[in-house]
Amino acid sequence: MNRDNLTKMTKLEVVVTGADAPAVHDLFRSCGATGFTSLSGVSGLGHHGYHQGRLLFNQQATLELLITVVPDDKADALLAGLTALFEETAGVMFLTDTYVSRADYFS
Repeated sequence: MNRDNLTKMTKLEVVVTGADAPAVHDLFRSCGATGFTSLSGVSGLGHHGYHQGRLLFNQQATLELLITVVPDDKADALLAGLTALFEETAGVMFLTDTYVSRADYFS
């Protein structure tokens, strides 16, 4: 198999607080994403310093990484929604081109 047999799509990865994760879930769904992966308790070093991944008191006190893959024509709506969200709250997003083997799973 090579990329000629795959379908090009867009992958969005979003890191937000646990409290903001439901808003991202809703945004993914409203923009037509057929699914997403959610990883709680992520850690790392960024603009605001080091964030540990362990839970302190509840699920909302930690960071969450949310990942979705959408057809390219749905990516701009997601970017617009995330841009608006990040005007109100902290977070970061990463957008990359990706290739999938089962394009029908994403439409």
